[in-house]
Amino acid sequence: MRILYIFPHPDDESFGPAPVMWQQLEQGHQVYLFTLTRGGATKVRHELGLSVEEMGDVRYKEMLAVERVLGLTGMTVFDLPDSKLAEMDPREIEKVVKAHIRQIEPQVIVSYPVHGVSGFHDHLVMHAVVKRVFLEMKEGGSDYLKRLAFLTLPNKTEQPLQSGKFLMKHSRPDLIDCEVKLRPEDIEIMKKALNCYDTYQDVIKQANVVESIGDTVYFEIYQEDHKPPLANLTDGLE
Repeated sequence: MRILYIFPHPDDESFGPAPVMWQQLEQGHQVYLFTLTRGGATKVRHELGLSVEEMGDVRYKEMLAVERVLGLTGMTVFDLPDSKLAEMDPREIEKVVKAHIRQIEPQVIVSYPVHGVSGFHDHLVMHAVVKRVFLEMKEGGSDYLKRLAFLTLPNKTEQPLQSGKFLMKHSRPDLIDCEVKLRPEDIEIMKKALNCYDTYQDVIKQANVVESIGDTVYFEIYQEDHKPPLANLTDGLE
């Protein structure tokens, strides 16, 4: 199967889904990554004394290293304005996303849930755009589209207590439709992917990415309800 991950920024693929992408490639699936921006507007650029364009070039090179680590079937990094997707005409973003989906013809698309995990506005725009395009294309006859999934974190308590700089959003347990268990080798791949982002190591440590993910990656599946949750995003489609 062809699986397309669509995210707004570099490193979105490594903050959770990278080990799942690795598993899917091992299982014989074709795995593609489409990133809408080069992430040049990150505040890290100020520490490095780089312009938005220069930072975008740096992060793109880091993404090329991730592509090699994971062995992706294909990767495309677009150059829409980082941190300004909410200011764009959403129809222009939809055109870009739709064109890439038509090029890949994936059976499964993966992006962010309605809360965006981090709550960042680029993530929220990404969710709305991908969901709208998915539905429009299916209604328009793109029968190859079978499933839309959203990378998420589970809410394991009624009122999760968090400390530190990064306050993540969660999905209710009843919304979780797929729980992919990670092997030690999958977690090592995630660490290698994260290490490709040389300029982001402080952020990665502050966010406790590896510890937060643990040994399971969670997904919501749009307009599907799986109890118990699926073990793989492609279950039931083959």
